Amino acid sequence: MLRLEAIDAGYGGGRVLQGFSLDVAAGEIVCLLGRNGAGKTTCMKAIMGLLPLMAGRVMLDGQDIGRLPAHEVPKAGIGYVPQGRRLFAGLSVAQNLEIGLRARGSGRDTLEEVLDLFPRLRERMAQPAQTLSGGEQQMLATARALCLRPKVLLLDEPTEGLQPSMIEAIRQVIVQMRDAGVAVLLVEQRVDAVLSVADRVAFIETGRNGEVMEADALRADHGIVERYVGV
Repeated sequence: MLRLEAIDAGYGGGRVLQGFSLDVAAGEIVCLLGRNGAGKTTCMKAIMGLLPLMAGRVMLDGQDIGRLPAHEVPKAGIGYVPQGRRLFAGLSVAQNLEIGLRARGSGRDTLEEVLDLFPRLRERMAQPAQTLSGGEQQMLATARALCLRPKVLLLDEPTEGLQPSMIEAIRQVIVQMRDAGVAVLLVEQRVDAVLSVADRVAFIETGRNGEVMEADALRADHGIVERYVGV
């Protein structure tokens, strides 16, 4: 389980997250929703050690990982697919995946399992990442994170700019990860893209906790979503 305990984090001494708490259980998809600037990406970066915690704890299976150096967090078992993908553009698909494999010492069996999820990447292993389509780049970024064999998977707007067929492919993989026991924390602006797969939805308002609800309740009452993310 991933647990955030009253964390504060931000930039240049300014606090974006203020006492924010959240749980994501193994085999669960939690979607973090909020307006632009509410602190969603800041939350992801704080979990990954890319921003220092000013207060609180980040717990993974009962261990405090909140003060680990950023390069140690993936080794602890957290995979991260950032907004914008952040691939090594000049490296091949195979080389990008190798970076993910090395982070936790994963081998050929892991690579084969990941490529079974993304068969299109298998056809493009020698191709530079920068020559892939937007959807293929998102597949590669997700595949690289899965090469860690993560306990927790963080995805920051994974469907941004993708055509419907690619969105569906990404959604299917997210569901497969949940069914395999991975804890999935998902940030997404496209509410329609996540309500069909999320188990719970956590709202964030100006860095603080909003309501946490079962996704079924939101499917029945979209007015709640509008209250938190509407303009």
